Amino acid sequence: MAADLTPGAGLQQLAERTGRGRRVVLVRHGQTAWNAEGRAQGHTDIALDETGRAQAEAMAPVVAAYDPTLLVSSDLARARETAAFLEKETGLSAAEDPRWREYDLGERTGLTLAEFGARVGVEFDGWWDVHAHVVVPGAETPEELARRVLPAFGEVLEGLGEGETAVVVTHGASLRVAIAGILGWPVEAAGGLEAMRNCAWAVLAETGPGRLRLSSYNQTGPTLPPD
Repeated sequence: MAADLTPGAGLQQLAERTGRGRRVVLVRHGQTAWNAEGRAQGHTDIALDETGRAQAEAMAPVVAAYDPTLLVSSDLARARETAAFLEKETGLSAAEDPRWREYDLGERTGLTLAEFGARVGVEFDGWWDVHAHVVVPGAETPEELARRVLPAFGEVLEGLGEGETAVVVTHGASLRVAIAGILGWPVEAAGGLEAMRNCAWAVLAETGPGRLRLSSYNQTGPTLPPD
């Protein structure tokens, strides 16, 4: 029977299949020009900038050291271009899945927080999780995002054998919502995770049947994964 991947179902139902030691590495894409300007991207298909390509090139050999057997990417250009560096390092071909896209940000798309705040009459101080606290016309809610990203995660996990690792290249906010849902937290708890840096990653590790734990978050740099 397939796992129940509705928001809040939690880790006990995310790993029903017999397996041990499976691991999923969630990577945020590299920087784009809109990232550098603080503009909300959502589903807008923005390519990596020069910095983003350098970040992806530096990240790829480190993440490849996890020895993944499966590589999955959001279908947006910034994720696909990041995944291409991992393809080169691992020899894997990335499977594109639009369910791993960022939030659809509706009328906030293309705006900085200051510009959006001026439009809606709210002054943002840098601590707000906009997705959780402000209703944006045309935008996805955290619950809607969870309903698409959690089943995608479940399929990734079910595609792994004992001791195998998958790498998923995705987006900052969708990554946080996925982690909250996977761990059985309320969706709104995703706002308690700090923003993932470009080309940083998180690791979810299986420690027993139906038990997944967050073993690393916002990791970057040359530190190799544990044996």
